[in-house]
Amino acid sequence: MTYPAFKAALAHVAPVFLDKDRTVEKACSLMREAARNGAQLIVFPETYIPAFPVWCALQAPIHNHDLFRELAANTIQADGPELATIAETARECGIFVSMGFNEGTTVSGGCIWNANVLISDEGTVLNHHRKIVPTFYEKLVWAPGDGAGLVVSSTRLGRVGMLICGENTNPLARFTLLAQGEQVHLSTYPPVWPSHDPAVHENYDLKNAILIRAGAHSFEGKLFNLVAAGYLDREARDRLASRDQEAGRILDASPRGISVAIGPNGTPISEIMQEDEGLLYANVDLSQCVEPKQLHDLVGGYNRFDIFQLTVDRSAQRPIRFRANGTDEDNDTPEADTLTFRS
Repeated sequence: MTYPAFKAALAHVAPVFLDKDRTVEKACSLMREAARNGAQLIVFPETYIPAFPVWCALQAPIHNHDLFRELAANTIQADGPELATIAETARECGIFVSMGFNEGTTVSGGCIWNANVLISDEGTVLNHHRKIVPTFYEKLVWAPGDGAGLVVSSTRLGRVGMLICGENTNPLARFTLLAQGEQVHLSTYPPVWPSHDPAVHENYDLKNAILIRAGAHSFEGKLFNLVAAGYLDREARDRLASRDQEAGRILDASPRGISVAIGPNGTPISEIMQEDEGLLYANVDLSQCVEPKQLHDLVGGYNRFDIFQLTVDRSAQRPIRFRANGTDEDNDTPEADTLTFRS
């Protein structure tokens, strides 16, 4: 058995706020930069295209209809031309890409999912995942996903799985990936996540929360965890602050997300990037995942499968199913299980 070793790039970067086309251009530029620097995998943040809807934490929903419309207009579809451009760039650069995006659908102009795709170095989609449950105020924007993307992809870099933000808190979701032999876990987060008014209550410590969750999953699974959080740039901050006199104060005092690589012992193997925008690089050597399994192998000898059993439904949700002559027709909705790009 061989154990791959490779360099990964974690994109601690901001989108071009609510502009899908320019954000795709920026993403492709970053992919080329990462490839030039020897990276074989690049991980982008949660809903990088075209933005994380942090405005839901800053104003009541009755004031945010215009932002929701703008976000909906800049969603992309999983088989659409924007991801096709990213996939073609991945093929040209010979780099694997994990991309977070706001996913739309032709079925509904207002239905948006928090989605992520893993694209191979040959430009093919290996996995398409939708966040199972939006967290707190995120429910104002995103529909709940399904279990179809709880998949570990076998690649030349190893067995790769991914979860989005708060999903990394869900032990059953995490075990679902571990039980498929996950060796490299991709975790994506927003740039900032206000939970309280910092003037009256201690805020959610996003940095500490990420380190706890990423470290726990790495330690339990004896795997590498590559964390990419977004970056709140001045353009997005000022635009949101201009909408409400309290918004800027809350944003400025709310803890930022971090990007970091965690090793199989549960501790960081890279710098922690938080305050600056850029690419963070980390070296991954899967041979380091083997020895720790002697202590705790949760999907092997350190479990009792005669006692514990987990059943996961990976059916893809559909708004409608058609029947003709008493049998199901082939499903031809935009959310087909096997993705091909449309130009």
